[in-house]
This record gives sequence, structure tokens and C-alpha cells, in this order.
Amino acid sequence: MKTVSAMAAAAALILGACSQGDGQAGEDAGAANSDIESVRLYTFDCGRIQMNDLSLFTQGDEYDGRTNNASVMCFLIRHPDGDLLWDAGLPVAVNEAGEEGVTSGPFGLAMPKTIEGQLAEIGLTVEDIDYFTPSHSHFDHIGDANRFAGATLLIDEDERAHMFREEARADEQSFPLYNALEDAETIEFDGDYDVFGDGSVKILAMPGHTSLMLQLENEGPVLLSGDLYHLEESREKRLVPKFNTDVDDTLASMDRFEEIAAETGARVIIQHVMADYEALPRLPGYLD
Repeated sequence: MKTVSAMAAAAALILGACSQGDGQAGEDAGAANSDIESVRLYTFDCGRIQMNDLSLFTQGDEYDGRTNNASVMCFLIRHPDGDLLWDAGLPVAVNEAGEEGVTSGPFGLAMPKTIEGQLAEIGLTVEDIDYFTPSHSHFDHIGDANRFAGATLLIDEDERAHMFREEARADEQSFPLYNALEDAETIEFDGDYDVFGDGSVKILAMPGHTSLMLQLENEGPVLLSGDLYHLEESREKRLVPKFNTDVDDTLASMDRFEEIAAETGARVIIQHVMADYEALPRLPGYLD
């Protein structure tokens, strides 16, 4: 594995200026990076999660007795200097289960589309992905990440250590889905990381979480939440899930996320909120 020490605890990705590029999408979606003049953000449908016990997503009793149907979004960022995949969604086995989907504890999982199929819709393949960044290693974000082991892994040093700790290696169900990333070409950072060196795509230091910020030419700044929030209500009330390992770190990350959103006027996309997914362009459309 080639590891380049760059710069944070967890990361957030910022895309700066975005607008819907539906008019051009059908014509040049599969264009070579050298033909792309500005950053594009493509939204992929990477599954659905029926949350049958929403009480898991708060330390208190706000969600007792409630359920929720959540989206699972992945994103392809196309830049003149390369293509970056942010998150990999649910495991492919969920797609292979067909319409019935899969039940996993308190979650009902469905995945009607694959990343490969959606890449094909815009004229690309897995081999075209230059960079892969999982916001974290939960099953609905890491997916079958071994498919992207040929790309350069961009990852916070603490998150990488968490992914390859002994406890994670002992997980016979999840670890085999991403273990090849251990030998992938890797850029490991501690702090904010400017992916292309021009400020258009930034992974931001957020203790315990990774988010992405984009600077898009027409739409403006865009913040992808990772798993910092699961519902809009979680953002409004600053609710921390029971399964988060450090409540104080999560609240500190929320503080920084909201400061950046306020300072930049960024559009915030909560990756598990269905309304946010529905408001984004469908392939082959994109924000730019």
C-alpha cells in the first residue's frame, strides 16, 4: 500500500457552486475529464432503509415508537482532474435479493440499482473512478468497497485505523466487503484535505465524522452530511444516535458543520433524507 500523509479526525466534503446541468447531461455525461470545464455532482440511488426502530437515532426518547423510510445516497464528483466516488451505499447482496430485499435487525434494506448500472447511464465504468472516499465504514456507506480498490483511497487516518482494527477484522460479514482497500493506493490525512488543490472539493476535519464540501460554479457551495445527521429533525434538535461512540465529538462536529453552512450559505444534503434525494437531478442530470 502506498500511503501519503496529508492532513483530520473525520472528513466532510464541500462542493462549492452547483446547478442542474440537465440540458447538457445527455450529450456529454461520459465526457473525458479533460473535456469537463467545471465540477459536476451526480447523485446515485444506493438503496433504501426502512428504519423500524427510530429510537436508535437519539440518546433520548424523541423517536420512541416511530419508524422512517430513509434514502441511501452515493455521489460521483467529476472534476477536470479526476472522478471521485463518495460512499458506496448498501452491499450488492441487497440488490441481488430482488424486490423482497433483506432484513437486518431493525432495518429493512432494498437496493433496486447498482453503482455499476448507474455509472453506465453516464457512460462510465468502475475502472474510470480515480478516487474513492467512504464517509465512514457503516454497512450502508461502505457497501462492497472492494470494487473500488483500483482507485486511490482518500481517508482520514483515524477512520482508516478504525476500519482495520482487530475488532473490525473479526467481523466475517462486513470486513470481506472492504478488506482489499487495505492494499489500495492511499492518501491518508489528518485535518482538512483539498482533493484537487483548487478548493472545489474539500474533505473537512470533523471529529468522529466525515462530510464533503463542494464548490459548484452555478449552484454554489454544497455540503454532503455523511452520517452526521440521519433526519432533518436530527439536525434541528442536535440528536445524537445511541450507537455513536462519542457524544461530545458528534456535537462538536455538528457545531463546525453548521458554522460552515452558515458562513458559506451552502446547500445541505442529508444523505438519508428522502426529500433531499428527491430534490436532486436524476441521472444523467447533475448539479454544476
